[in-house]
Amino acid sequence: MELHNLKPAKGSTKNRKRIARGQGSGKGGTATRGHNGQKSRSGYSKKKGFEGGGITLWMRTPKRGFKNINRVSYTALNLARIQEIADKFNLTTISPETLAENGIIRKNNKFKVLASGEIKSKVEVTAHAFSAKAKEAIESQGGTVKLA
Repeated sequence: MELHNLKPAKGSTKNRKRIARGQGSGKGGTATRGHNGQKSRSGYSKKKGFEGGGITLWMRTPKRGFKNINRVSYTALNLARIQEIADKFNLTTISPETLAENGIIRKNNKFKVLASGEIKSKVEVTAHAFSAKAKEAIESQGGTVKLA
């Protein structure tokens, strides 16, 4: 067996359908698109939720509530997770930059330290927000708390 003898297995490949290549091909003329209308034109794409020009379902349904554009969302990090990170990466200072470098949060994410679990070592934590119990727990171990 040589490279020039290799062929794909029988029935594993098909020739593609060559449309719009003249009447003799049997796929000329309308090129399998039917006659006229929007769908036969090039560049046609139906919009998501399009219902033939009628009012779409998402416009018919009533809207409820309120979406605050000024809402700040935080990634939650518990004390147990911070202790785990400090042990794993041998860190004494934990900041958004060090967490981003180690792939724990994204660079532009804000994070908040919460009090679930316990912290056993002295750690300097810089975060965007702290819960009162988390702040107290870090300081009771001799660590420091800074707002980023």
